Amino acid sequence: MDLKKTNAPVNTITYNKNVVEEPTGNIYEAITIMAKRANQINSEIKKELIEKLEEFATYNDSLEEIFENKEQIEVSKFYEKLPKPHALAVQEWLDDKIYYRDTNQD
Repeated sequence: MDLKKTNAPVNTITYNKNVVEEPTGNIYEAITIMAKRANQINSEIKKELIEKLEEFATYNDSLEEIFENKEQIEVSKFYEKLPKPHALAVQEWLDDKIYYRDTNQD
């Protein structure tokens, strides 16, 4: 996932209910799909962040030497400034980037 190229808003935005529910015809189904995608995005971001922070990790037994280096702080700041996973999921939904299928169709 390329988080630098996302156009999801950082602030809260109110969307038209009809636009959100249009692909499924049911607002609750649309919200459920977006919630599942938000959980997937959250897991991906968390995994990526942990991997990046581990690159800078140094292990020692002395508690006196626990500190974050400059690179760890910059990586943390980048992830703090990202749009939240639910905002990313909503933007993907509105951009028609989430694939789903209606299992009730005959």
